Amino acid sequence: MKNSLILITVLFFVATAGVSNSAGLQAGESVNKESRCPVCGMFVAKYPQWLTQITMSDGSTEIFDGVKDLMAYYFAPQQFGAAAGNTVDEVFVKDYYSQKWIDGKKAIFVQGSDVYGPMGHELIPFDSQAGAESFFKDHHGKKIYSFAEITPDVIESLRKGHTMKGHKMKEHSMSGHTMQDTPMPKTN
Repeated sequence: MKNSLILITVLFFVATAGVSNSAGLQAGESVNKESRCPVCGMFVAKYPQWLTQITMSDGSTEIFDGVKDLMAYYFAPQQFGAAAGNTVDEVFVKDYYSQKWIDGKKAIFVQGSDVYGPMGHELIPFDSQAGAESFFKDHHGKKIYSFAEITPDVIESLRKGHTMKGHKMKEHSMSGHTMQDTPMPKTN
């Protein structure tokens, strides 16, 4: 009996070891220090608390230094190097308070707070409306969005004028792109 219990325990740990958050990175896994955001070119490993991810239809994963760059890519992936026909399947962000990976399409975002990301003003993600509202109040937020409410205009207003120190930021217009123009990621 004791051996059976030990065997079951070992099998459980083996079976669950390496279980990911469904995103490209596993919980606690670090990003390659050479990984760059495909939108702004920033080294993303320096900012683990701001990491976001997209999984593409070809199975590749893109990692970003914040929600605003993830959303810029989401609305126009081919403008940032994705192959023609390669679409966004999944979106992952980290809840600001818990730092746990969550489904970006189900997250709630706060804009215009006194908390800045690596490139300035950022959309701050939460796994619940209550978390977003608490942060909104405590950090002087300006607006709360669901994923579907974020538009290319919102993203362009956040990105306008932001550059990396010593680098010119890629200029890409997202005008003409809407949530309806962009295929929604598949849900399981």
